[in-house]
Amino acid sequence: MKHVLVIGAGPAGMMAAIRAAENGAEVTLLEKMKKPGRKMMITGKGRCNITNAADVPEIIRNIHGNGAFLNSSMRAYDNRDVMAFFEEQGVPVKVERGNRVFPVSDKAQDAVDAMVHRLHELGVTIELETPVADILTQDGRVAGVRTKTGVHYKADAVILAVGGASYPGTGSSGDGYAMAEKLGHTIVPIRPSLVPLETEEDWVKDVQGLSLRNVRATLLADGEPVQELFGEMMFTHFGVTGPIILSASRKAADCLAKGSLVELELNLKPALIPEKLDARVQRDFERYIRKSLKNGLVDFLPHKLIEPVLDYAYLDPDKPVHQVTAEERRRLVETLQHLTLTITKTRPLAEAIVTAGGISVKEINPKTMESKLVPGLYFAGEVVDVDAYTGGYNLQAAFSMGNAAGCWSVWNDD
Repeated sequence: MKHVLVIGAGPAGMMAAIRAAENGAEVTLLEKMKKPGRKMMITGKGRCNITNAADVPEIIRNIHGNGAFLNSSMRAYDNRDVMAFFEEQGVPVKVERGNRVFPVSDKAQDAVDAMVHRLHELGVTIELETPVADILTQDGRVAGVRTKTGVHYKADAVILAVGGASYPGTGSSGDGYAMAEKLGHTIVPIRPSLVPLETEEDWVKDVQGLSLRNVRATLLADGEPVQELFGEMMFTHFGVTGPIILSASRKAADCLAKGSLVELELNLKPALIPEKLDARVQRDFERYIRKSLKNGLVDFLPHKLIEPVLDYAYLDPDKPVHQVTAEERRRLVETLQHLTLTITKTRPLAEAIVTAGGISVKEINPKTMESKLVPGLYFAGEVVDVDAYTGGYNLQAAFSMGNAAGCWSVWNDD
């Protein structure tokens, strides 16, 4: 019987341990935290967005960091398999807006408990509060691991699934990169992905907490559009956050790293062409003809946003509506569809939902997740240079890689 060691009890590590045990291996799962699945507990705002119900090509398109690398592993274990797994473990799932899949209970704890129960059911040995220091090799292949307390564990295969470097309080401290690098692996520089953005403009502090829906955001680098997104966002005391902002953050981080001037252009009324928007503004002005400009937009914009928009358009908020010229109205319409923020930086990596960068996919077999450099060593999850947009794609990637690593760690005869 093969002995498989899995390092890290996150979604990828737990899935890898389950699949290795189901295929007949003796499995030991080592986790440095007091409980398994700590980061999984906070996904989907505590509801656990376990996958996305779109077809596989669409999921891969939403994995903007090396999605093509997952073609084999995801087709071997796709979103239907993930949903079936949780259903079989007594966790019914539901599909919500954007094809996001959640437990019907809306409790991440239920998803984590289901995986832990399956591990116990299969006889997997779970060693908590057991941080690993090194992966051991002998004659060029994996031989086991050494913990930080000096304990040695022997193994026929080792699966490294310790996560990235975001949310360190959940155990993702980036220690897996050092372990892989010691064995000769290339680490693509890590950076935040799915993280809020800081802006140069101070007025965002005055509108913090304001959420906007159905907004089109265009990310600009040195004045050129590099990404466009549509959906929800929110202002904060430091800048902006929300689904479309998080999805733009990886590209923003890349552009900032290159020294580009990075801006975010917001179209607050994307459903209207400029002429129709101007007509709508004129109708509102006619309704509030005797009021000031700031009071003439109360039906058109959130209250908190009126003065920043007027200031951006160089318009006096106290000017009477009936005195607004056609040119001033044109500037207002232009601002409503091109409200621009200057992005100064991302929030820290510790605040990112996922980490971009990690172990180079060029050194990993995409079908088996085995290292091309060290036989018997497998990788799964965020420690690999793979990352996606929000919407269940990152967890699906973790489950698919975990399945491949778990199965092939048993099937392979190196």
